[in-house]
Amino acid sequence: MLEFIGKSLTLIAFGLASPFGFNIGIEEPQYRVVEKLNNGIEIREYGNRIVAETTIMEIDPDKASSEGFQIIAGYIFGKNKNNQSIAMTSPVEINSKGKSIEMTSPVEVKSSSGSMVMRFFMPSTYTMETLPLPTDSRVKLVELPKIKQAVFKFTGSTSNAAITAKTNTLLEGIKSSRWSPAGPTSAYLYNAPWTIPFLRTNEVLVEVAPK
Repeated sequence: MLEFIGKSLTLIAFGLASPFGFNIGIEEPQYRVVEKLNNGIEIREYGNRIVAETTIMEIDPDKASSEGFQIIAGYIFGKNKNNQSIAMTSPVEINSKGKSIEMTSPVEVKSSSGSMVMRFFMPSTYTMETLPLPTDSRVKLVELPKIKQAVFKFTGSTSNAAITAKTNTLLEGIKSSRWSPAGPTSAYLYNAPWTIPFLRTNEVLVEVAPK
C-alpha cells in the first residue's frame, strides 16, 4: 500500500509538471558524452539497454506512430504473462493491482524500408530474465548493444515532417566532423503529448563510427 501511495504521488507530480517539460520520477537512459561538435551536436556512447518494441507498416507516419504507441503501451499496462502494470498519468488509469513497472523516457521512433519501429526503454532495474513476457506477438523484448550516436536536440513539433527536417540538420552537421553515419536514424521523444511545444525535449540520432 505504501509503495502504491508513493508511486501515485510521483505520478501526480509528473502530471502537474509535464505540461511544462519536467519529467518528474521518469528514468532516462544513461550515456557518456564522447565529443561536442560546434553546431550543437553531441557524440554520445550509450550502454546496453533493454527495449520493448513493435514494427508498424508506415503508410501514414503519424498514424503509424500512434498505432505503435498503443501496442507497446498495452504491454506496460499489463498485457503480459504476469499481468504486471505500469502506473502512469492522465489519461491512463492508475492500476494498483500486482507489481508495477516504472515508466521511462524517452520513447524511440525509427523508420526504415516502409516500416516504423517504436521502442519503450525498460527500467535499468530489469533484465531480460525478470521482465514479463508480452502476450501480444507484435511486441518484442530486445537487448540493445553499446552504441555511439550523434545527437541533435530540438524543441517544438514532433510530427514526421519536423523530425525529417531535424534529421537532415543532424546529417549535414556531422559531414564536416570525424564521424560518419553507421546506421539508421531515429528520434527520441521525452515529453507527454500535452507538453507545451516550445518546452518539449526532442532528439534525433544516428549511429556513427570514426571516418
